[in-house]
Amino acid sequence: MSRDALKTLFHPFASGTVGAPGEGERILFLGAEAGCALPDGFAAELSAVQGFRPFYRQLQAQRINVTPEIEGGDYDGALVLCGKHKGENEGHIAEALSRVKEGGLIVVAGGKEDGIQPLRKRIEGFGLTVEHMPKYHGVAFWFTRPADIKPITAQLVKPATRVDDRFTTTAGMFSHDRIDAGSELLASRLPTDFTGDAADFGAGWGYLSVELATKSPRIARIDLYEAHYDALEAARANLLDNCPKVAQRFFWHDLASEPVKDKYDLIIMNPPFHEGHAAEPSLGQAMIKMAASALRGGGRLMLVANRGLPYEPVLAENFKEHGEACRNARYKVLWAKK
Repeated sequence: MSRDALKTLFHPFASGTVGAPGEGERILFLGAEAGCALPDGFAAELSAVQGFRPFYRQLQAQRINVTPEIEGGDYDGALVLCGKHKGENEGHIAEALSRVKEGGLIVVAGGKEDGIQPLRKRIEGFGLTVEHMPKYHGVAFWFTRPADIKPITAQLVKPATRVDDRFTTTAGMFSHDRIDAGSELLASRLPTDFTGDAADFGAGWGYLSVELATKSPRIARIDLYEAHYDALEAARANLLDNCPKVAQRFFWHDLASEPVKDKYDLIIMNPPFHEGHAAEPSLGQAMIKMAASALRGGGRLMLVANRGLPYEPVLAENFKEHGEACRNARYKVLWAKK
C-alpha cells in the first residue's frame, strides 16, 4: 500500500472541499493505516479497523483506537482506504454502508494501481451521487449513505468461497479461490509419521496445517501463526472442520517483528515474497531466522519458495544442515535441521 493513498484519502478534508467531522462525531476507518496526521479541524473520534498485524501495531503505536474486526454501528461517517483486492475493497464499502447512519458521509480512496477508478464508476452505477478528486497518484471519492442500502450491499458483498470442498475462504485472502501451487508441492512432501509439536508460519487459511494433521494423525499439536486476522479466523474454522481431534492453537502474529515463545519439532511454511509486483525475499528470510530460534535441537524446517529466491544462504547461516527436497518448473521445497 502506497502512503500516497493515505494522503489522498484525507485530501478532501485538508483542502476544505469536504467539511471535517467535528467533536462528538464517530468515524469508522476501514483498511486503516498509520502515518498521516489528521487535517486541521478533524476532531471526530476515529474507530480504525485493521486486520493485518504489522499495520495494526503501527496504529497502536500512534495511539489510534484500532480493532482487527468491525465493532458497533450507527457511525456518523466512514473512511475506506483501498488496497489491491477488489473483493475486499467492495466488501469494505458494503460494511461502511451498513454501519453508517442514513445521510452519513463515506469517503473512499486508493491508488490508480488499486483499481480506484473502476471502483468509483461501479459505485456511481448504483445511482448514488458521487463526487471525486485526484491527488497524490490516486483518487478520493465520496457519497452519502442512502436510506435503502440493500440493493447495493447485495451486489458488493462477496459470498464465502469453498475450495476443494474442504476449505472456506473469503475475498482478500492469499489464494482465496484455489489451493496455491507452491503449498501443494510442499504438502506432497510433508511427513506421514510425525508425532511431535509443529507450527505453521504464515498459515493463511489453514491448507498446510490441515494437510500435515491429516497425513500425520498422531501429531501432538499444531500451532498456526498468521498476520492476517481474517485468514487466521478462516483457518480456525477449517481446522475444526477437517481435523477436530488434533490439538491446535492460533496466534495472530507478526513473524517479522514479534518473537515466538514456544519451541517446536517441525515448522512448515510458504512465506510471502511479494511487495506489490516486485519480489521481496526479506520477509521470508526473517521468517526463516524466526523459525531457527523457535525450533528445538534436531528440529526441522520445511518450506516452499519460488525457484529464484535466495533462501539457501540464510538457511546455511542458521541451521546445521539444509538441502532441497524437490523442485518443479516454478517452485522448490527446502529443508533444514537445527
